[in-house]
Amino acid sequence: MKALRLFMLSLTVLLLISCASLQVGSEFQSGRQAMLRGNDETALAFFQSVAQKDPNYTYGTAYPQGILSYVGRTEYSTGKLPQARQTLERALAANRGEDVARLYLGLTLVRAGERAQGVKEIEGAMKGMYDSIEYITEAHRFSFGQFWDPGGNLRSAIQTQLAMVSGQEADTPKLIAEAEWLGKRMEEEGDRARRDESKQQSRDNDGGGRSGAQ
Repeated sequence: MKALRLFMLSLTVLLLISCASLQVGSEFQSGRQAMLRGNDETALAFFQSVAQKDPNYTYGTAYPQGILSYVGRTEYSTGKLPQARQTLERALAANRGEDVARLYLGLTLVRAGERAQGVKEIEGAMKGMYDSIEYITEAHRFSFGQFWDPGGNLRSAIQTQLAMVSGQEADTPKLIAEAEWLGKRMEEEGDRARRDESKQQSRDNDGGGRSGAQ
């Protein structure tokens, strides 16, 4: 009986953990969809809830990003610059490779009047993003990597922006607009790659089915 009670207790705990994990994942997806639609206040509320429940929550496999990055980015988008700076610095303290978080920290600094440091962070983020895409497309070229930036357009855009930033050619509004575009584009790239990979798998399966029928 004791062994049975322990088994039932363990099963209950596992079920509770599973339910909590599903709830956190659902909240995150709701927040992310709101962010992609431009509903930043709604997105921020969801992301803050996720961060409270699971501060180590990470989204993405090929290009993982922590929940603090999402909180900081939506704080930036809703004009909460002091909070955004603090949150994004925490995200980078936990993971120095969070390039999107670094990009938005740079944007936050530029908007706060610290242009020189902001530009430095933006430039570092762009270089990191370019290197990450290069790694994904090369290291995983026979699997999902082939669906990331297949035409090289995103990397080309990053190189153009890097030349602009390093040359100090852009005025502040242009710099902000270009960096914000890149942040959104990087967020969307994983979705686009997954869609293209799924379409290719469907075509391969359909082709295999027809071949087998013949």
